[in-house]
Amino acid sequence: MSMNRRGFLKNAAWAGGAVGVGAWSGCMSSSGISARKGGSMAGFRCEPMATVRVGVIGVGHRGPGAVRRLSSIPGVEIRAIGDLYEDRVAKQVKVLTDKGLPAPKGYFGSQDAWRGMCESNVIDLIYITTPWLWHAPMALYAMRCGKHAVTEVPAAMTVEQCWQLVDTAEETRRHCMILENCCYGFNEMFALMLCRKGVLGELVHGEAAYIHDLRASHLREDHENGYQGQWRLNWARQFSGNPYPTHGLGPVCQYMDINRGDKFEYLTSVSSGQFGISRAAAKKYGSNSPQAKAVYRQGDMNTSIIKTYRGRTIMVQHDTTSPRPYSRLNLISGTKGILSDYPLRVALEPDPHRWLDDKKLEELKAKYTHPLWAKQGEYAKKMGGHGGMDMLMDMRLIHCLQNGLPLDISVYDTALWSSVVGLSVDSVARDGRPVRVPDFTRGGWKTADPLEIVTL
Repeated sequence: MSMNRRGFLKNAAWAGGAVGVGAWSGCMSSSGISARKGGSMAGFRCEPMATVRVGVIGVGHRGPGAVRRLSSIPGVEIRAIGDLYEDRVAKQVKVLTDKGLPAPKGYFGSQDAWRGMCESNVIDLIYITTPWLWHAPMALYAMRCGKHAVTEVPAAMTVEQCWQLVDTAEETRRHCMILENCCYGFNEMFALMLCRKGVLGELVHGEAAYIHDLRASHLREDHENGYQGQWRLNWARQFSGNPYPTHGLGPVCQYMDINRGDKFEYLTSVSSGQFGISRAAAKKYGSNSPQAKAVYRQGDMNTSIIKTYRGRTIMVQHDTTSPRPYSRLNLISGTKGILSDYPLRVALEPDPHRWLDDKKLEELKAKYTHPLWAKQGEYAKKMGGHGGMDMLMDMRLIHCLQNGLPLDISVYDTALWSSVVGLSVDSVARDGRPVRVPDFTRGGWKTADPLEIVTL
């Protein structure tokens, strides 16, 4: 992993630019279901482990926060840290030793150093916080080495990679979970409670998004403050679709019991023209600069519509190049009412034409606060990480591993939510034509238990 930036990007390129459109929705039979290579992972439980030994790959942006959070959870030992840069590893080792914890082993010095971490016999869980092109390859290798794998979002960039994650998890009997922290946000878990308790009635429609003005981050060139090697910008030069769907989509899927009583049927996706990056590049580098004149295929706004087996619809949007306030939309509509976020609002029968006033909304929130937030919310907010959601995610992950419980987010969720990347690219390239969504559960969605109202 430790090499110069050019070498890193060259070796990462196979996972991105070399992929043609035909690869995005491949790896399926005509029925959309591939042959199972192992046992189902629905409700999978591993042997309880009193101590969870963790190796963290990637300590640039997201990794340091993960090290801090995980090291504060009882029963967690961070045994290894790996990164492209040795100084990053050393910094996180010092963070741990300054807390009186044992020094983890550092992995650096070659592009394949992280593989040694996966091969180690003193690690149970590989925690991946690298650029997205590395997520699937690292998770796959970790599972093949007998480790549970969790990864930042999205977990895969093609549908073929999604199937590989599913097949490998089933074969190796190892967990593979996408680290979708937004599923643990207060508003998202409040919405989940309203859905579970029937307050919104029969669910009809959801809206999800990642709308975040990242123009400045796209164009930064230093590895400390930008996307190292401009990897996110490089993606925008090659493809148009939704490369980052899961922050908004994951929670909506949990509201609707997707993979647990319902499934995606097909998706259609269109992208607007590209304006924001070219203008931002011209402003920073000059209108005649190579950066301003470069072709960027990623449209400013991508909109995908998903139809489910039970007749629901989900809209998913992506825009990181427009001057707009941050939003994940987080809307869920049912036959008795609606919750709409950014800002948080609820309207219910018998007066669905008006949003609840502040007092009634606070009363509803108090009544339907998710138990995980009621019990651990204040501690999670103190520990930080997007208002506490990151900490709750990590605490719940470790709790499940220590107690041999199924994870809240299965490999099937991991694959399905991530598959929107490849499927949207495919649909956009085909002028918005519908594309069938694979059933990664291979029919298991019909009998899988709903997600419980969990706690620690």
